[in-house]
Amino acid sequence: MSASADAASQPNGTRPFAAFEWMIAGRYLRARRRETFISVIAGFSFVGIMLGVATLIIVMAVMNGFRGELLSKILGINGHMLLQPIDSPLDDFDAVAARLDNVDGVRFAMPFVEGQALVSGPSGAFGGLVRGVRASDLRQLPLVAENVRAGTLDGFDESTSIAIGTRMAQQLGVTVGDTVTLVSPKGNVTPLGVTPRVKGYPVTAIFEIGMSEYDSTFVFMPLEEGQRYFNQDGAATGIEIFATDPDAVGEMRIAVEGGAGRPAFVSDWRQRNVTFFSALEVERNVMFLILTLIVLVAALNIISGMTMLVKDKGHDIAILRTMGATRGAIMRVFVITGASIGVVGTIAGFVLGFVVCQNVETIRQFISWLTRTELFSPELYFLSRLPADMDTGETITVVLMALVLSLLATLYPAWRAARLDPVEALRYE
Repeated sequence: MSASADAASQPNGTRPFAAFEWMIAGRYLRARRRETFISVIAGFSFVGIMLGVATLIIVMAVMNGFRGELLSKILGINGHMLLQPIDSPLDDFDAVAARLDNVDGVRFAMPFVEGQALVSGPSGAFGGLVRGVRASDLRQLPLVAENVRAGTLDGFDESTSIAIGTRMAQQLGVTVGDTVTLVSPKGNVTPLGVTPRVKGYPVTAIFEIGMSEYDSTFVFMPLEEGQRYFNQDGAATGIEIFATDPDAVGEMRIAVEGGAGRPAFVSDWRQRNVTFFSALEVERNVMFLILTLIVLVAALNIISGMTMLVKDKGHDIAILRTMGATRGAIMRVFVITGASIGVVGTIAGFVLGFVVCQNVETIRQFISWLTRTELFSPELYFLSRLPADMDTGETITVVLMALVLSLLATLYPAWRAARLDPVEALRYE
């Protein structure tokens, strides 16, 4: 039958998706007492799609937030590019840093001296990463300068004091004004060999970056004091380069190497953290595929529920066909019925996912308080709070995927309903 003939044979000359088709589909969605089992399957399909969409949105948002927070913390305290000397000590670091400051795309260059030491306090001793920097450069690190919880960075260059993280201060049992002892294996050279260097430093500032690994590891001291402590008088370990656009470091490499004016090895944040961020990306993709199965299972429930509905409504199909309803009209009725479950479930899942993402940290704290457990341990997940960042493109993809799966799930049962002729349909009464 042609499309024009199909349209002409509609009851009262109605067009596809006319009001009577929506009315019939709506009546089928309102199950009567003898159709309770079908309504239960439809309810499970709705709940499954809602939870599947919400879970996908929440998990992807948390994964995005986790990656974004880690990236901001790592790049907020470490340079986007690192320049290290190759064949000679970096004793001209002031001149090199000045030249790098003039390279396009460079926000500022920070010379530093770095080494590992044992940090000892009244409550114990822990390994730390000691970094000597200038106070002017330290103030250009917002994660440190804007998050000083106790003390001050004023007069940092003129003193022989240190700044430590909050978690280190808690582990050592110290506060501002207390003395912390640093022990380095590379100390003074004596006729009997190299002796460890042991020196006490007062704590003048305690900062909180928000990443537990950094808050429990980093120790900042003045650059000149760091040179003396690590036996690097007049030299620097390297130069951290902070770019205006962290994603453009690949294009900046040649300019930075030329601007250094000396043989040097340059690496960027992507090379130094490639394994970590690659693992996060793989985990994110696998979680997306696994959680998509929830939506797929819910779509299969729609197929089973619609198939049972078609068999239950065989008598109604026969009456509609004898009244002039075409196969296309019957198919559209059942498509509307099944797709409505998927559409409403998807919308509800989106709303639920959005609400949870906006309040994920509050929900985490409430569940932790209710269960008396730590759901997001900073020592395990590095961050002190649970982040969530909804990506518009990903959210739209999840919603569209759920809608498409829900629509596809209705096609076969609707096609089966449309293929029944009045005589065959009476057998399903």
